[in-house]
Amino acid sequence: MFDPSTYRSRRRTLINQEHPKTGLVLLLGNRQSPRNYAANSYPFQQDSTFLYYFGLDRPDLYGLIDLDEGTSILYGEDGTLEDVIWSGEQPSLQKEAQAAGIETVASVSELDAALARAQEQGRPIHVLPPYRDEHRLRFESLLGLHKDQLDTAVSEPLIRAVVRQRSTKTEAEVAQIEEALERTAQLHEYALRHAAPGIAEREIMGGMTGLVAAANSAFSFTPTCSIHGEVLHNHSYPNTLADGDLLVVDAGGDSSLHYASDITRTMPVGGRFTERQAAIYDAVLTTQETAINALAPGVPFIDIHLRAARTLTEHLIEMGLMQGNPAEAVDAGAHALFFPHGLGHMMGLDVHDMQSLGEDYVGYADDQTRPEQFGLDTLRLARPLRPGFVASVEPGCYFIPPLVERWRSEDRHEAFINYDRVDDFLGFGGIRIEDDVLITEDGARVLGPAIPKTIDEVEAQVGSEA
Repeated sequence: MFDPSTYRSRRRTLINQEHPKTGLVLLLGNRQSPRNYAANSYPFQQDSTFLYYFGLDRPDLYGLIDLDEGTSILYGEDGTLEDVIWSGEQPSLQKEAQAAGIETVASVSELDAALARAQEQGRPIHVLPPYRDEHRLRFESLLGLHKDQLDTAVSEPLIRAVVRQRSTKTEAEVAQIEEALERTAQLHEYALRHAAPGIAEREIMGGMTGLVAAANSAFSFTPTCSIHGEVLHNHSYPNTLADGDLLVVDAGGDSSLHYASDITRTMPVGGRFTERQAAIYDAVLTTQETAINALAPGVPFIDIHLRAARTLTEHLIEMGLMQGNPAEAVDAGAHALFFPHGLGHMMGLDVHDMQSLGEDYVGYADDQTRPEQFGLDTLRLARPLRPGFVASVEPGCYFIPPLVERWRSEDRHEAFINYDRVDDFLGFGGIRIEDDVLITEDGARVLGPAIPKTIDEVEAQVGSEA
């Protein structure tokens, strides 16, 4: 955990925000999620907002912040003798509370009465959107709500306050993300050195999983490790690598305090990129470098995304895959055949930071609306950048046969797309390159250790330990 003063300061900042100004903030910690019965659970994952304000990484806790009194209470239970027998002795609730800078603790059995008193007094109770069914059931029980009433009970002022606060990372938080990236660099270097013909995707996944376990860490998300890079989030590993394949590895590990990382690299299985692969790889790498160099405070991220799309389009025109004016092609959305996702997303305690609170609250300013154009509609981050933001920058170029077939059948963007040339690339797969970037006072800084990324760097190491 951070120092207790960190959590006190975070709660104080929330209390002092203009909205919400009065009432109680109720934050639910997560419970264990059983795999098939209660005693056999998935690895525990704490709710990130609870973790941000209360810091405690164990199940069955509740946090209550009184905006009027400026106080906080931690609700939970001390372990029983049976808990000690099966799971070992744990710190008392009071001791855990002290580590989070909280003086008052109470049994969960007292929470119902505290909330009922507040409701009788007409005090608002602010809650965040539930993303687990168990959260919905607990909110309904604690607040006396019918299931149809819960969505209207969610506090938009609290969502906005939490997003404002968590979006800007402190130096200590950035250090945690860089700690996570140190671990992630080991994962990608392992994958790079072991990617060779005859190696199974699951073998590389197994090696990365071992590194995560050895670091007493966890993956920040389910990794992609696939020769089918055209599948954007590919979470199966059934294939054996062959000469000429491109392996896309999108993986990240957590820090000791559960901050996430997210890196993608693409590597040639046979040891060398083919001429065609190198051309697409160079296009994606140049696109990423152009985007990172354009990052600065005050610049809307959507503008960076569109600049990246134009850069990629220029390369695809040079290769004969697209045609016409690059800016007009991007305005029309023709580039999305090859680049059908957003350039990046916010990062922090969640790999898609605070996504459970609503992407539009996190990624869009009040005067921005999410675009409806295909590809651009998946842009998770559009708002003007501020110092302290941490975001991924992850352009890609993909050849997705069903998407090509659909667009061709509709003659979609035929003025900008050379479908005959695209046919030559079906079966290519995809290439994505991703780094995590901090917005500074005067620009941006790529976080973490350097992970091989140029063609020469990748080719020098790929398959070297297979």
